[in-house]
Amino acid sequence: MRHWLLPLAFLATPLHAQEVDLELVLLADASGSIDQAEIDFQRQGYAQAITHPDVLYAISSTLTGSIAVTYVEWAANQAVVVDWTVIANPQDAEAFAANLLVPPRLASGRNAIGAALLEGKRLIEENSITGLRRVIDFSGDSANNWSGPSIVEARDQVVAAGITINALPILRDGVSEVSGENLIELYTDRVIGGPGAFIVAAESGASFTAAVRRKLILEIAGSPPAVIPTSAP
Repeated sequence: MRHWLLPLAFLATPLHAQEVDLELVLLADASGSIDQAEIDFQRQGYAQAITHPDVLYAISSTLTGSIAVTYVEWAANQAVVVDWTVIANPQDAEAFAANLLVPPRLASGRNAIGAALLEGKRLIEENSITGLRRVIDFSGDSANNWSGPSIVEARDQVVAAGITINALPILRDGVSEVSGENLIELYTDRVIGGPGAFIVAAESGASFTAAVRRKLILEIAGSPPAVIPTSAP
């Protein structure tokens, strides 16, 4: 059996009732339509975005000067890739980014979007962090839901718990590469919800990292408009 050696930063000690401005669950698509190269590309995109000076400035400008983030891949199952990490300075962000690139693929199979949203809710409610705001950021390339609770039922449970859901649909030529559906409309109707909920659409490829960075800045700052086009500066 192959054993993976993780950096010491990955094996973080529990966080004890630490107050941050934002608790953020990054739910990244790892379903069957996402191959290993795309898994790596998504992780690299988030690693580059979380360490970008504009994102770090947004974090430093919050009320507490800090946020807490966890990165979770979802498919038929959900798997935590990087556990809750408080980011208050560039060193924290660099550690999070480095840890994100280490583990092997941890989720696979067909879509269970409803279950993924409820797992995000559980991760927020069971951690020992106090966030002034609580957000699940869901990304995906389709709106299929092959098992588990329905997307809408799960969304409504999350929102009822005081958690906002934002979304990042991954598109090709403006639609889902998997099904050809308009994911912006579907995610607006079925996925996002809560105060200030919004969508940032990302075309697969070079614009992905820029879209992730815009999304993070808006989530950290709060109160964005409803839909952010891929061409936004």
